Amino acid sequence: RSLEGLKTFSYLEELILDNNLLGNDLLLPRLPHLHTLTLNKNQITELESLLDHLAEVVPSLRYLSLLGNMACPNELVCKEKDEDDYQRYRYFVLHKLTNLKFLDTRKVTRREREEALVRGAFMKVVKPK
Repeated sequence: RSLEGLKTFSYLEELILDNNLLGNDLLLPRLPHLHTLTLNKNQITELESLLDHLAEVVPSLRYLSLLGNMACPNELVCKEKDEDDYQRYRYFVLHKLTNLKFLDTRKVTRREREEALVRGAFMKVVKPK
């Protein structure tokens, strides 16, 4: 559950943190060479704060996977979610992390990138309080 000690690996390129009970308090050190990060099946529910943090500390990120977290709306997590929910999530993530080449299991398409530029900011999922 702790990522302490990662700061000593500043040249790290790939990091797999699947199934680690990581939550919204996830804080990575600056890892300028990290291009692959998987956070599948953790306890992440807040997408925007995670993406803002990743944009700041992992500028070389090209592949990100968040499957199995509540922040990633798909049928793996919630039966009420559908492909439209998942696509809106993809647009929002691509709006925040513009250099991604792969998100979850799918390559980022040119059309998705264009759509994220135009509408990605409006795809944020807001939860009622």
